[in-house]
Amino acid sequence: MAAHGRRLDIGGLAFRAIESQRPAGSTAPAAVLIHGIGASHRYLARLHEALNADTAVVSIDLPGFGGLPKPAGDIGIPKMSAALGEVIAALGHEQVVLVGHSMGAQWAIETAVQRPERVSMVVAIGPVADDRHRTPLSQARALALDTLGETPSINAIVFTDYLRCGAPWYQTQLRHMLAYPTEDKAAALMTPLLVMRGGRDPVAGRDWCRRIAARTPVARFVEIPGGHHVVQQSSPRAVASAILIHATRLWSRR
Repeated sequence: MAAHGRRLDIGGLAFRAIESQRPAGSTAPAAVLIHGIGASHRYLARLHEALNADTAVVSIDLPGFGGLPKPAGDIGIPKMSAALGEVIAALGHEQVVLVGHSMGAQWAIETAVQRPERVSMVVAIGPVADDRHRTPLSQARALALDTLGETPSINAIVFTDYLRCGAPWYQTQLRHMLAYPTEDKAAALMTPLLVMRGGRDPVAGRDWCRRIAARTPVARFVEIPGGHHVVQQSSPRAVASAILIHATRLWSRR
């Protein structure tokens, strides 16, 4: 279905929402997709399309990313997520499945902790920061290794989005990303969590992802065989299928 973009300004922060309407007859909760550090909605496009076959989907570009204006000051994860919660409320959906990739998983988890009434399930794809990679150098090495397994088209999207983001804003958010206690915050979730990774992801390791799921009150772990870090773009149908199946299963266990 056709997607429509609009800008939303919340407390001086500029967001962009790319929205696709719910298919006729669908009753599944809307999905809201959150990109990772340096990126934009562009590497979520194929997952957006796959999910839209079954439900309404909104891809969000966060302030300072995807060509949006950089905030005037430093914006940490709690403040960004508070504004993101306001964006989700403005979308008009009663509750959403909040899907975050990489650092987007941190923003998604924090938003759900702050606004549990707005989130029916959190999906953390390739969540960071794996405790094997909690320095800038280690993160850079893992990302460089990942590029060897991604397709040229995926690498092109990621690299051009990184250039649009720019080093200063990337470095500012990297500091917050490495300091954020993802595993502790996941343990505080009141909503179900689906942790997902590509089977060959060098950024978010299997043991790390399993530990996040194990600490969360209601959670499942899924691995997409052969996928790398940007598995939502390389294997969108498999990722979408897992999200839709587990949204029903996890919710029924609450």
